[in-house]
Amino acid sequence: MAGPTTAERQQKKSGPPRPQRVRRPRLPRSRTLIVALVIAVLLTGAGVWVLYGSQWLRLERVTVSGTRVLTREEVREAARAPVGAPLISVDTDALEDRLRSKLPRIDSVDVVRSWPHGIGLKVTERKPVLLIEKGGKFVEVDAKGVRFDTVGRAPKGVPHLELTPDHEHGAASLRRFGPDRLLREAVRVAGDLPEAVARDTRNIKVRSYDSISLELRGGRDVAWGSGEKGDAKASALLALMKTTPKARHFDVSVPTAPASSGS
Repeated sequence: MAGPTTAERQQKKSGPPRPQRVRRPRLPRSRTLIVALVIAVLLTGAGVWVLYGSQWLRLERVTVSGTRVLTREEVREAARAPVGAPLISVDTDALEDRLRSKLPRIDSVDVVRSWPHGIGLKVTERKPVLLIEKGGKFVEVDAKGVRFDTVGRAPKGVPHLELTPDHEHGAASLRRFGPDRLLREAVRVAGDLPEAVARDTRNIKVRSYDSISLELRGGRDVAWGSGEKGDAKASALLALMKTTPKARHFDVSVPTAPASSGS
């Protein structure tokens, strides 16, 4: 009996024939791009509707923080935030401009969206460093020289400005620099005062650009000179007060040669 042929032996070694894979027809590349584009458009449209058209992301509350003199309600009323509008559409720059315009006491405000329904207003108020008495009331002046409010009662611990040009030099100084420049020099001096001295300062007198003096509590006074070299003058004044604590008059107009008297 004849044995298996060579072809039969090879077929036996390799096993049964493998089934052929059926390849699915691929979509044309152009059709794939169209499908992807349609999906992207649908998703974009859904996102736009959620942000602008739905009731899910609308402004419902306005929170205020950082106020000291102003009330939160005053800030909310001045902001006029569009409650009920889509949160994404709220113009935060317009809110900030409106607050600074209507409430000059506000130095800066940070307007932040608080998803999904809020707006936060973080306010920084101006702080008075000088007071100008006018008609029985007091104009508050901040560290930038901005006159930002008029109040009926003087805040405690804020010195009064006395712009009293002397006959010899003050009138010429006033004509040359103008009252606004002299005001800024007084503000500059107020900002350079050491904290301990600032608390005791009752009045800052400006007779001319180069003649600024301080009236302190307890009948003491300080000849400051111009607003230049403020840090050096502040250090010299502290040193004088420490070495001559009973003195009544201090002169730091030349900070390298300070003097005191009237002990």
